[in-house]
Amino acid sequence: MSEQLSDGRGLPISPGIVIPEQEIEFSAIRAQGAGGQHVNKVATAVHLRFDIRASSLPAACKERLLQLRRQCISRDGVIVIKAQQYRSQRQNRQAALRQLQKLIRDALQVRKKRIPTRPSREARKKRLEAKKLRGRIKRLRGKVFE
Repeated sequence: MSEQLSDGRGLPISPGIVIPEQEIEFSAIRAQGAGGQHVNKVATAVHLRFDIRASSLPAACKERLLQLRRQCISRDGVIVIKAQQYRSQRQNRQAALRQLQKLIRDALQVRKKRIPTRPSREARKKRLEAKKLRGRIKRLRGKVFE
């Protein structure tokens, strides 16, 4: 956990893309769930907000991000990430940045278009033979008539 995700310049995404710190907004909140007195009095959970449309990301990346069907992306195009798995606010902040980084890196990946293929004649023949054999096995399980 000692690595700094966000140096003074911003959040590195890829060699050519860095998100400036001004585009990422943090707010500290109280974590939910069990935890006793600590969780009730200390705001350790972090909400990260990132506006996709107002960001300095490339246009193609913005479009792919906006097309993703994820719960953390609102209709307005704002990514909201809640991190509360750690007991310290600093660690939760780093975890939220890692999640944002992964989400944007995934959007940068251009998926290769699938080329539909058909099974070969031999594969179809093999499948039908397997079905016939299975049918024979099941037929033999029935009652024996004399």
